[in-house]
Amino acid sequence: MSQGREASGREGGPENGPLRSALRLPRKRLEAILDEALVDCYNESEETVGLYTRIEDNVGCPFTTSVLDVEVEVEKLDLTDAGEVVAVCRRGRSRQRVPILDLPLPDPPPKGWEWIEAFRCWARGSR
Repeated sequence: MSQGREASGREGGPENGPLRSALRLPRKRLEAILDEALVDCYNESEETVGLYTRIEDNVGCPFTTSVLDVEVEVEKLDLTDAGEVVAVCRRGRSRQRVPILDLPLPDPPPKGWEWIEAFRCWARGSR
């Protein structure tokens, strides 16, 4: 299933408690980020790729976060064949792909976290 705005089936996106609200972007900055990523996109698939490319270029990996109260290292961000942006998380020898829409961000967040937040807003249709 596509994770774009209409197909996502998400009403408010993931909630990560107090940190989630601390990472809100000013509307003007959010619009600038989305405009930069989506300038030459003609459909939802191109928008996903455009945003993924900016996320990959700007988010500082690796970084540590917690998934289900377990500390993991986000090794890299990836785009699946199904068009879903995921974080490749590692703990010891185990790896798991976590949709970026569901990934809790640490405090402090990684460099470039704004791109993840912009993607989440776009996916919710909050633009």
